[in-house]
Amino acid sequence: MRNAYSVETVRAAERELMARLPEGALMQRAAAGLAAACADVLGRVYGSRVVLLVGSGDNGGDALYAGARLARRGAGVSAVLLAPERAHGGGLAALRRAGGRVVGADGGGAEAVVGRADLVVDGIVGIGGTGGLRPDAVPLADAVERSRAVVVAVDLPSGVDADTGEVRGRALRADLTVTFGTHKPGLLVDPAREYAGSVRLVDIGLELPASAELEALQHADVARMLPVPAAESDKYRRGVVGIAAGSARYPGAAVLAVAGALRGGAGAVRYVGPAGQAVIARFPETLVSDGGPKHAGRVQSWVVGPGAGDDAATVAEVLAAEVPVLIDADGLRLAEASAVRARRAPTVMTPHAGEAAALLGVEREEVEGGRLAAVRELAGRYGATVLLKGSTTLIASAGGAAVRVNPTGTSWLATAGSGDVLSGLAGSLLAAGLPAVDAASAAAYLHGLAGRFAADGAPAGAHDVAEEIAGAWRSVVRA
Repeated sequence: MRNAYSVETVRAAERELMARLPEGALMQRAAAGLAAACADVLGRVYGSRVVLLVGSGDNGGDALYAGARLARRGAGVSAVLLAPERAHGGGLAALRRAGGRVVGADGGGAEAVVGRADLVVDGIVGIGGTGGLRPDAVPLADAVERSRAVVVAVDLPSGVDADTGEVRGRALRADLTVTFGTHKPGLLVDPAREYAGSVRLVDIGLELPASAELEALQHADVARMLPVPAAESDKYRRGVVGIAAGSARYPGAAVLAVAGALRGGAGAVRYVGPAGQAVIARFPETLVSDGGPKHAGRVQSWVVGPGAGDDAATVAEVLAAEVPVLIDADGLRLAEASAVRARRAPTVMTPHAGEAAALLGVEREEVEGGRLAAVRELAGRYGATVLLKGSTTLIASAGGAAVRVNPTGTSWLATAGSGDVLSGLAGSLLAAGLPAVDAASAAAYLHGLAGRFAADGAPAGAHDVAEEIAGAWRSVVRA
């Protein structure tokens, strides 16, 4: 599990550790890790040109001490001080002793130095910063973008919000972010994640609580969740999924949802809706009923909504069932909020940003800019587990536990019908007995891997993604 903690939690852990260490020891640990990462990026340190963009915070001190280490190895290091009177005194003295030089931020000198750099270290704003870059830093950010230098951010890129992943104004894009002690939420959640580049974690000895703000599952975590049939398993013990999806206009949504459920390990899939013939033609093992959800037979979970059009009656009937229910697509629009909140069995909702915006009564841009706040608000408002699809898929539960962020997503999944496959896959895991947050998290993880396998650098459709779920499953359990 990869955990991310809030700024407040990190600051408290830092204070506790600093009280036990000699003065400056914690900063030296961070600077050593930062310098090592910069050296790895440069390859050959001797003779390279390094520019430090130094603000007034501790990460400016980290940059200065790391620059001193690089200068002692033969790099030409220049520090641009955005607040000279508040620059870290010890770090500045160390840089000068190592042969580094200081360049004023005013005028064109600093921008010229940046233009000749092989590597730029972004130490302008630390994890306590809010809002975008200050106006005096924008010309430097412009110069960095025009340069060919590799950009390494100290702890997180300047101008992004560490706690929320929001970018409210101008921010500096990094090729590599070297973060200390733990990941910060903004490094895992878009839009800030896009600015971080690759992320390298440096252990500085922080003791952090067991409960994190964000969790990113890894292969081993998902492997422990996935259901494995026992010797006495039958189709009912493995889980039977009910799929209420599709319409005369969108029969393919039903086919894709069924595909996701079957590939997700369901013992059986029961389908109700007007696309029965299309479903049977593709998947003859499906148990098709035309009597509605109440008469479909025994199921351990329901998936409702993909391609459902305006069939509000079926959505209401599924919500009344006393088994876990996943609501997607049209079902999100048709489901009564009060009916969702009144459910006693687990409920999973899987909106994309546009659907989430409609449910919250805000503009889509507000959801995309504040994904973490949006998924938490939806989970609390509906009393459900919410899987917010998008560039970084987030899963939040109503109880306020750590939000999970899916690390396997790929932009190749932005294709029609991909969400229908995800719904069926998550529904199968619900039917197998996984808790709602685990079913949603594991499904997102497998779906992302399947999308990567299906595309492999080239366009792929939702059907291809469904076909690769088994391969994604195997890659997880064999890792």
